[in-house]
Amino acid sequence: MFSLESITNSIQTWLNNTFNPTIALLFECVIVGVLVISLFAVLGLVLVLMERKVSAYMQIRLGPNRVGPGGSLQTVADTLKLVVKEGLTPDGADKFLFNLAPFLVIIISMLVLAPIPFAKNFQILDINIGVLYVSAVSSVSVIGILMAGWASNNKYSLLGAMRSGAQIVSYELSAGLAVLSIVVLTGSLQLSDIIASQQNGWWIFKGHIPVIISFVIFIIAVTAETNRAPFDLAEAESELTAGFHTEYSGMKFALFFLAEYVNIFIVCSIGAILFLGGWMPLHIGNWNGFNHVMDYIPSSVWFIGKVFFLIFVIMWFRWTFPRLRIDQLLNLEWKYLLPISMLNLLLTTLITIMGWHF
Repeated sequence: MFSLESITNSIQTWLNNTFNPTIALLFECVIVGVLVISLFAVLGLVLVLMERKVSAYMQIRLGPNRVGPGGSLQTVADTLKLVVKEGLTPDGADKFLFNLAPFLVIIISMLVLAPIPFAKNFQILDINIGVLYVSAVSSVSVIGILMAGWASNNKYSLLGAMRSGAQIVSYELSAGLAVLSIVVLTGSLQLSDIIASQQNGWWIFKGHIPVIISFVIFIIAVTAETNRAPFDLAEAESELTAGFHTEYSGMKFALFFLAEYVNIFIVCSIGAILFLGGWMPLHIGNWNGFNHVMDYIPSSVWFIGKVFFLIFVIMWFRWTFPRLRIDQLLNLEWKYLLPISMLNLLLTTLITIMGWHF
């Protein structure tokens, strides 16, 4: 049986036997850093191609079909084009903050990956406040967006950054309350504990209607947090050209573009962990034969399958719903999602105290 855990254990054992503990830890950090950067590069290539193919399928057209087999190398060609483009800094811009903003956004995305378990016993750091860590660190990304908009010395960039800031701060509340529903049910902030609590069934199935409501609110809120359509007011092409990254070009623009898709992967990973069992296989009650067959599928395959299913749902939103106005977007959060989330959290707490969940 293929296992990522055995690979990591063998690498750690070899490093500890070959080098002293300090050097071994340093090499482990370097390996993790290289793997994270490689993952970001692969995710950017795969998710951009996936979005183009999904949109083409939904609009009854072919999509990329020239570069590589079936257009599979189109994103590689686009990446090479961005690499060779000149990075320009506009006159009047705050050069330091203008250049810092894209790196800040991508570094925050890297930090959020730390506690996410990609397979059984395969994660960078299993901290006991994983949910709090993800919520706290991911919220800092709005600073990079506001920094980019303000430092660009462009009214469209500034307006896009202000919209994005209002949007992210607002929808974080609903997303946080939806996450708290699962924390209340499991009694732990540790992501590995949340996954372990779903061994006899995913929370989306055994948590009754309140968890389904939390899941729907979570998906809506994280779609808005990642500036995805129909909540892409910060990048509304018809109003703001490209929003907060209008003045960016070359690799600095590519970092913003990459961070958006990586953030989609991260929020879908959190959704899969909280509601769909993470890497946990699908187990049904006392169906021992069925459960045994499900256990043969590697845990990494379960995790990636669930994450990409949620990514597909978010892409489906983009090509189904029209873009909202900024007042409609904020009304949806403050008048509907937030009150529903608060009542739903109370209901989840009652169900947990009474032990009414499966």
